[in-house]
Amino acid sequence: MGRSVITGTGSYIPEIIKKNRDFANQKFFSEDNSEITIEPHIIIDKFQKITGIAERRYVSDDLNTSDIAALAGKKAIEHSDIDKETLDLIIVAHNFGDVSDKSIQADTVPSLASRVKHLLAIRNPNCIAFDVLFGCPGWVLGVMQADAFFKAGMAKKALIIGAETLSRVIDVYDRDSMIFSDGAGAVVLEYRETTNQGILSSSALSHSIDEAYYLSMNKSYNPGGDAEIKYMKMKGRKVYEYALKYVPEAMKDCFDKTGLPISSLKKIFIHQANEKMDEAIVQALYKLYGIPTMPEGIMPMCIQYLGNSSVATIPTLYDLILKGLDEKHELQKGDVVLFASVGAGMNINAVSYQL
Repeated sequence: MGRSVITGTGSYIPEIIKKNRDFANQKFFSEDNSEITIEPHIIIDKFQKITGIAERRYVSDDLNTSDIAALAGKKAIEHSDIDKETLDLIIVAHNFGDVSDKSIQADTVPSLASRVKHLLAIRNPNCIAFDVLFGCPGWVLGVMQADAFFKAGMAKKALIIGAETLSRVIDVYDRDSMIFSDGAGAVVLEYRETTNQGILSSSALSHSIDEAYYLSMNKSYNPGGDAEIKYMKMKGRKVYEYALKYVPEAMKDCFDKTGLPISSLKKIFIHQANEKMDEAIVQALYKLYGIPTMPEGIMPMCIQYLGNSSVATIPTLYDLILKGLDEKHELQKGDVVLFASVGAGMNINAVSYQL
């Protein structure tokens, strides 16, 4: 019996650090274009208490989404110790393509996966490269897609990357802009004959009636801004309520498919969206099992110093912990973990995995 096994990980963490205090002189406006008169330091303090974010990372002007995707992918390939020419799939999850620092217009032709294949100088024509657009859960969906390819006998090795440069699509006059950041994370996934490691189960949901436009592209809140230029916008309260209602149930559905007791779950790698929201989701998951409080240390977080880099948060966090770069968390062979995400669409997914 075969399973899909992560054999290598990699990440790219941008060098430019943007601290909360760097927003101290920023004017913020509401959706109705009225200026928010609350002192910026009060806005920032409240923001940090809710999101947990103290700083985030932005890419330098000379790098684009496909560049940092390739850098993370290269590290994952090196860590896996495979020949890059033996890859059957390159899957790149993102939401906005390559976005120039000079223009907010997205560039998605050719696909980012094709650009990554080019940057990695992979010549094998049988290595198929394609993109995933699925909101923040895009990287997890890429893992699920590769797993499906493997089980169908259509591939054996895949490079799955999540990369984003959200700093180039945010409206700096919108308080929510402080949440978002840049980064890239990647894994090499291989199909191996094993029964004691690899992907155990998965689940996914899409709600696209009332929920479809909880995240969207719209004009700046700045009344003097160019109405033709669109920026990423989020209905934060709606997203929070949606996530808390549906994500715990999807996570439970995924984990229940493993047939394992919830006590065997070692870590939950949840999309780094908002610290308070993530804590509420995981608490709600354990309550579904009749457990009043989530176990201590079950939920690693990097949002405090990396911000929300969308599709990159889970693979980046997994890479950091797997390689011992997080002092509070560690993983051992045989540990069972859960990857889970929620985002634009609205979309949810989860994957159970045994190291």
